[in-house]
Amino acid sequence: MQCLREILQERTPQRGVPTKATFFDADVAARELGDRDPEVRGLIEKEFGAAVYSSGDLNREAVRAIVFADAEKKRALEQILHPRIRRQWSLEAEGHRNSTELFFADIPLLYETGGETLCDRVVVVACSPGLQLERLMARTGLSRAEAQRMIGAQMPLREKISRADHVVWNNDGPDVLAEQARLLVASWKDGLSLVP
Repeated sequence: MQCLREILQERTPQRGVPTKATFFDADVAARELGDRDPEVRGLIEKEFGAAVYSSGDLNREAVRAIVFADAEKKRALEQILHPRIRRQWSLEAEGHRNSTELFFADIPLLYETGGETLCDRVVVVACSPGLQLERLMARTGLSRAEAQRMIGAQMPLREKISRADHVVWNNDGPDVLAEQARLLVASWKDGLSLVP
């Protein structure tokens, strides 16, 4: 979604589609909650131990290793974070409900958490599995095995695509992505509904 955000903010206006949009990023919200919210910090420390905050901010790599090895710990972390993230997201979305400005929410586990029920439309940004793996490893520094486990813990891409209202393919670079974004935004502005 980060790449789509950049395209919508920087390139679609150059292609004749004025795009005023607000973006909510669940990963950013999770980081801010884990690092700055005293209640969340306390709950995470209680569940995972004080060592996960030894450097001041949440040691995401340590927590990631724990939750991918222990399904109960994963559920505990989700119970701490997901309701708070959903509350933030819902409040921001509601604030834009009657606006002419587009509102996008980047929610990695949208379907897994039932979040699609809060959306007017769902856009899945997809790429080939090999490219997804390469990009995840490059972005996070994860090993191939860790990245594969992380991808494997999510709903399969094929199922996300089948449930989406729109699919944007991100295999071919920013110009192709920009054209898809332009068409998508134009269809929404014109009140049309493109078939995914």
